[in-house]
Amino acid sequence: MANPFVHIELSSADLPASKAFYGALFDWKLQDVPMPGGATYTMIDVGGGTGGGMLVSPAPGTPSTWLPYVAVDDLKASTAKAAAMGATVMMDNQEVMGMGWLSVFRDPTGALLGMWQAKAAG
Repeated sequence: MANPFVHIELSSADLPASKAFYGALFDWKLQDVPMPGGATYTMIDVGGGTGGGMLVSPAPGTPSTWLPYVAVDDLKASTAKAAAMGATVMMDNQEVMGMGWLSVFRDPTGALLGMWQAKAAG
């Protein structure tokens, strides 16, 4: 696998304002999807290319931040490799609503990156 970017996610300090701004700026199609616990995740359909999503920032008081995700074949091995190379694992191998698994790490320079392993089609 070539490890392409597959998803871009905005953790927003003000989700309604972010949705209004980006929806109007780029004419993105936004669809709210209920999440466990009563939260909402907004899927972003950009019309072509890599799409993404928006959610309320899980850490109150933090600024809004975009986070890219890269596809990997083996999330556990890739997360372990990143850690062995000096990354700090921020979220370790979490399942996402039966669609696949993600992890998030901070690289040795401080940048955040997510990794995604899609559930095998079957």
